[in-house]
Amino acid sequence: MEPDLKQMILYEDSSILVLHKKAGIPVQDKRSRVMDLESMVRNDFALRGSREPYVGVVHRLDLPVEGIVVFGKDRKAAAVLSSQIQKGQMRKEYLAAVTGCPGTETGELRDYLLKDGRTNRSAVVKKGTAGAKEAVLTYTLLEQAGEASLLKIQLHTGRHHQIRVQLSHAGMPVLGDRKYGTAYGGGADEKGIALCAFRLTFRHPEDGIEKTFEVKPSGSWYRIFYNRDGNAETQSTVYE
Repeated sequence: MEPDLKQMILYEDSSILVLHKKAGIPVQDKRSRVMDLESMVRNDFALRGSREPYVGVVHRLDLPVEGIVVFGKDRKAAAVLSSQIQKGQMRKEYLAAVTGCPGTETGELRDYLLKDGRTNRSAVVKKGTAGAKEAVLTYTLLEQAGEASLLKIQLHTGRHHQIRVQLSHAGMPVLGDRKYGTAYGGGADEKGIALCAFRLTFRHPEDGIEKTFEVKPSGSWYRIFYNRDGNAETQSTVYE
């Protein structure tokens, strides 16, 4: 059963489309057996009557990661959004359930990552390693439940599998992430891992007004921490 694009739409106007991507759906991958998000959006635009639908992919989320993605609906909007990313002006925040607990309530992880295109994996390497790029994130401990912890993470760089690699290297692998250190599901869904891009902030490419979009994870892993009052129900919010 194909996912319903309309149920993923958080916001749309003449310039941008903001979606709540579900885990297991690739943003842009022609090799996948599952239709990617870019193709779904292009097909939807065509059905609405657009003769040459434009879909500007400006950032991506890993296949097993849920969260917010913004597309530019024309070349100008896509270029403005891409520029914000390059200048570090688009703020991306994540929720992650991990095995273990950080030693402090807040902290920073700063590593050098090297991507292996043959295996589609990245690894922490020594500074100065050829091809390595610096990766920086900060985290805040929100909740604990048994041996699991819920972290809020802000990305300061955008490297391949960055959060997953850095947390695993720090001894806190993301629940359900078999690629980087844990086979324990811990409530993670079959198609996804316990990681969600839950908040995205950027300036609208037309008027420059700052917008913040926020969702609650739909994965069952989130209810490990918030199952007493029903706070795990999926919701979405936009702020200006």
